[in-house]
Amino acid sequence: MSKRLLVGVFESEDDTLAAIRASRQRGFKVVDVYAPYAVHGVEEAMGLAPSRLPWVVFALGVLGGGLKVWFEFWTTAVDWPVNVGGKPFNSLPAFVPVTFEVMVLFAAVGAVLSFFFVCRLYPAKRAVLPVAGVTDNRFAVVLEETDSTFDPAEVGKMFEKLHAVQVDEQITGEVA
Repeated sequence: MSKRLLVGVFESEDDTLAAIRASRQRGFKVVDVYAPYAVHGVEEAMGLAPSRLPWVVFALGVLGGGLKVWFEFWTTAVDWPVNVGGKPFNSLPAFVPVTFEVMVLFAAVGAVLSFFFVCRLYPAKRAVLPVAGVTDNRFAVVLEETDSTFDPAEVGKMFEKLHAVQVDEQITGEVA
């Protein structure tokens, strides 16, 4: 199934934020925003929900710490108890430094892998940019036509009022 997209290209981040807000107020679906650097306020303007990545990182850190404490307790007190200097076999304070390091390792590696999975990034994936120059000095707002109320001419006029440099209409995913 093909999707009809309208891409508005802007020169400043203020115009881009204004275009996002105006598009959402009119009920248009903002598919994506391209910018050469991180723009403060884009998430709020697009109406995106907060990321769940911190919760995933926390859960992976707790999982890594818990597995490490279980493994160290099992090896020192159950499977291979060795009397070292008269210390008890299940000395939890001795486990703390390594537990912290393993917890950080699980959380960090899990964060990177989760981020790659959520963003669908994989080795050798090529970036598909809607318009040339959006990673250099231009900003782009991509809208999707979802119903019959979407009039490309009207949206183009709206973008031009908001100082759009270029407005393009694209059709993606056509089945041959």
